[in-house]
Amino acid sequence: MHDMVLKLDDLGRPAWLALMVLSFIVFWPLGLAVLAFLLWSGRMGRGWGCRAWDRDRWQQRFAEKWDRRGDGFRGGFSPSGNRAFDEYREQTLKRLEDEQREFRDFLERLRLAKDRSEFDQFMAERKTRPTPPPGAGGEAPSPQV
Repeated sequence: MHDMVLKLDDLGRPAWLALMVLSFIVFWPLGLAVLAFLLWSGRMGRGWGCRAWDRDRWQQRFAEKWDRRGDGFRGGFSPSGNRAFDEYREQTLKRLEDEQREFRDFLERLRLAKDRSEFDQFMAERKTRPTPPPGAGGEAPSPQV
């Protein structure tokens, strides 16, 4: 399944649209499932180039809208009537958001380190690969007369 998705991504948006139309023709619930996948994954959104499944940006936008709701309290919570509790809730939410940001940064550094180690391994294997002698590019030797 994953290979099919990658192949369709390589073919571009017309291939996804064709799959969706054919899915609707064959069995309409399948067409709805393909459409939902395309919208959820961001493949029908902005350009194909970023291929970012921009959930983080969406979550950030949603959080900003949520923060603006309410009476100046984070997350749209209405005041409880107890200022000490409201301050505690505000501090706890801020601490959790900071921890979430730190964890997201940690995951990003972890992914970068993994990518770096895989690239270094590739380069090390490439250096140890023997180079074929010149003229031995897979050609059969010519008969001498």
